[in-house]
Amino acid sequence: MDELLQYIITGLTVGMVYALIALGFVFVWKSSGVANLALGQLVLISSWFTYGMLVQVGLPAWIGLLLVIIFAMALGWITERFVLRPLIAQPILSLITITLGLAYLIEGLVNFIWPKSVAALPHIFPQQTIHIGTAVVSMEYLLAALISLVLFILLSLYFRYNRMGIAMRATADDQLAVQACGIPVTKIFSRSWMFACVLAAIGGVLMSSIGGITYGLVHTGLKAFSVVILGGLDSFLGAIIAGPIIGLAENVGGGYLTPLTWPGVKDVIPFIIIIIVMFLKPYGLFGEERIERI
Repeated sequence: MDELLQYIITGLTVGMVYALIALGFVFVWKSSGVANLALGQLVLISSWFTYGMLVQVGLPAWIGLLLVIIFAMALGWITERFVLRPLIAQPILSLITITLGLAYLIEGLVNFIWPKSVAALPHIFPQQTIHIGTAVVSMEYLLAALISLVLFILLSLYFRYNRMGIAMRATADDQLAVQACGIPVTKIFSRSWMFACVLAAIGGVLMSSIGGITYGLVHTGLKAFSVVILGGLDSFLGAIIAGPIIGLAENVGGGYLTPLTWPGVKDVIPFIIIIIVMFLKPYGLFGEERIERI
């Protein structure tokens, strides 16, 4: 029973970070209809850039993290402006392929600039532990979940009340109508990619502060993709609900199945969930079901 409570709390907190990263995918999908397959690599490069600022350059944490956010925004703007915008009105396969190529390019750059396989960030969060019932939870896990939840609330308010947020929602429904209102759609696309990269960066920092920086962070992006599939490609609510579900299944399932199967079964569980969801509910729990006539 003690182990189960520990697995549940850890799974829920890590799942919140998955949900945060998944929101970046939903941003891009809702505004432009592009499936961002470079999500894991964006998490990876942001984490290593954080390492470069805080450890290699030796900047104070608040300055280094601010530069990470600026770097992520610049990366998102450059990606949309120079990689994706030239492919507007091209077949969807071209857009998907270019994000896959971007993923390999980013991974190659990370290998070239930071050839280390493992690194650790300096302690950003307090190192105390908290007792919740019989479980002992590090403050890092709880703060990571809290930050993810606060960001989700702020983004929800932005989309509901901010003029640009409303325009981003409208773009997902009717791009021509948004253009008729005098709002350039390309500006919406740029904003969505900047948001996606910032969320990936924050998620990368949170995951790296918990478990260190490894090239396994690419898999964190893939697990966030499983959150998107479960919750629905175009659903913000789906992402925030599916994230803890994926984290819970991963940690509880991995904790009890590892002694019975093999050590890597924990990392396979999110992808098993993807397969099951695609068979039973292809649009996810909260995704919009679309019927297209041929």
